[in-house]
Order: sequence, then C-alpha cells, then structure tokens
Amino acid sequence: MFAPDSTDPCAAGEQVCDAAFEWTGSSTAADIADVVIGKPLALTGLLLLGLVLRWVLHRLVDRVVRRAEAGVLPDKVGRFSMVRKGASHAASSDIVTATRRVQRAKTIGSLLKSIITGVLAAMFGTMMLSELGVNIAPIIASAGIIGLALGFGAQSLVKDFLSGIFMILEDQYGVGDVVDVGEASGTVEAVSLRVTRLRDVDGTVWYVPNGEIMRVGNMSQNWARSVLDINVAYTEDLARVRRILQDVAHDLWEDEDFKHVVIEEPEVWGVEQLGIDGVTVRVTLKTAPLEQWAVAREMRQRIKARFDHEGIEIPFPQRVVWNRTEPAAPAEAVDDRP
Repeated sequence: MFAPDSTDPCAAGEQVCDAAFEWTGSSTAADIADVVIGKPLALTGLLLLGLVLRWVLHRLVDRVVRRAEAGVLPDKVGRFSMVRKGASHAASSDIVTATRRVQRAKTIGSLLKSIITGVLAAMFGTMMLSELGVNIAPIIASAGIIGLALGFGAQSLVKDFLSGIFMILEDQYGVGDVVDVGEASGTVEAVSLRVTRLRDVDGTVWYVPNGEIMRVGNMSQNWARSVLDINVAYTEDLARVRRILQDVAHDLWEDEDFKHVVIEEPEVWGVEQLGIDGVTVRVTLKTAPLEQWAVAREMRQRIKARFDHEGIEIPFPQRVVWNRTEPAAPAEAVDDRP
C-alpha cells in the first residue's frame, strides 16, 4: 500500500513513528501514523499527567486546610467558661470562633488551588505546544524576562501577599480582633492577602500592608487579663489592704453580671513597687477576650468606693516647697546733729 523507503523520517523519541516505519518501511506511513496516533497520544498523556498531578496537589491542600480549620491554639475560653456561663453560651461562642476559622482556611485553600492550577496549566500547556512543533524558546524567554521584571518591580507586593497567606493560614488574627501591629493598634475590620485594615480607639482607620507587619500582638485570642496597679500610702497596713482587694475582686467574681466575663478566681499578687508617692499593689483578673478593659474599669470604681469606706488613703503626688525670703536691709543711721 505504501512504497518502501529506506530513509527514516522519525525524530528521536517518536516511538509510534519508529514502530510504523519498521512495520511498513514507508516514511509516508510513518509520518501519517505519527500525526494521527503519536501526537494525540503524547498530548493526551501530558494532559492526563497534568490532571493527576493537579489532583494530588489539591488533595494535599485540602489536608492542610483541614488542619488549619482545627486551629493552632487550644480553645481555652470555651473550657474555662463552660462551668461559669453554661454549656449553651460557651457552645455558641465556640461555634462562632470555629466558623470564622473554617472560612479563613477555605479562603486560603481556594487561593492555593488557583495558584497550583495556573502554574500547572502554564507548564503543561507549554509542553503540549512543544509537542505540536511550536518553538517555545521565545515563550520561555519572555516568561523569564517578565518574571525578572516582576521580581525587581513588585518585591513589596509579593512580600505582602506571602505574609497575608501565612497570616490567614496560621490564624494570627481575624475580623473583630483587637491587635497591636507596631505602628498601629485597634480593631481589625478587614483582612485581605495584601493589606489589613484597623480602626483605633479614636476612630482612625489604618491600612497596614501585610509585608510591613513584623510582629502581631492579639489581645482577643482565647482569654485576656486585667492587670491593676493600686497605689496606697506608706502608712497603710499592707496585709489589710491585700485582704480588702481580695474581697473586692471576689465580689466581682461572684457578681451575676460578670460571671460570663471573669473566667477564673481573681488574684492579688502583692506589692509590685515601692514608689515615690506610695506602695503599688497588683491585682489580676483573667477575663474573656475583649472584656479586660470593662472589668478593669469596674474594679477601679469598686476599689475607690471600698477604700473610701475603709478609710484607706490613695496617695497623690506631694511636693515640699521652700519659700525663702531675703532678710530686710539694715536702716541707715540718721544724723540729727545740727
């Protein structure tokens, strides 16, 4: 059917072409077999390999997302508050926290899957073009130049995106948390891969690039602590002062309005400092997240009222002022002689 031809038309690695040429001995048949069978098989193989690799990498991302959904830090607030405020309230709080964590984990998982799909599509698409005989050298060179330009011109942008990915993946903070990121602090209003938006206590909105955040202080994860330094005069009995402070803190702990806020028995740590104007005694209360400031304000009000009732002096800065006056100059003698 095909005339024999001793010239081998097949390039290196074209197995279908080689097999057809060996069977028929015709270069025309070998070329037709390579076009009809060889190249479609090679393209199909590359496509299947890309799909399998994509499936494996997506499964790995799903595994990472499931671990991120479980959270990095233990849910201590839920365990501590279960006894104090009842199972229903604790369970609802845990559900809200878990829901936020799951949403953030799924967001980062979706982003990683998109990146993986794009990279694999570019790689295997280029390989398939090469299989079709397209010269991919200009494509690779162009991609290298573009990558180099992006590497030099968008370093800060890449840094912001990478930092945002890890912040979301590690659940460092979320919307509603009160954080300190160095130059700004306040309540988190929005978190994206590039920038974090905060609103401070004065109402100022801060836009902080994620790549510029060197450290994060989160004041609303798991639990918080109110730390109060109470000054009393040196003349006061410190043992009596400690008992009174413990009574005030215990009354707050037993108060029905604060049973869902203060999660452990308050502690009086004792003398913290011997200052210029008085003795500083430290009181601490472990609270639910974001409740430490309200608890501290209530404690200060109760301590002031109790100290007034008990006659305990809260010192204020005192200074001794010396008023020096120059002595009067001696009167000059008057000569009454004529």
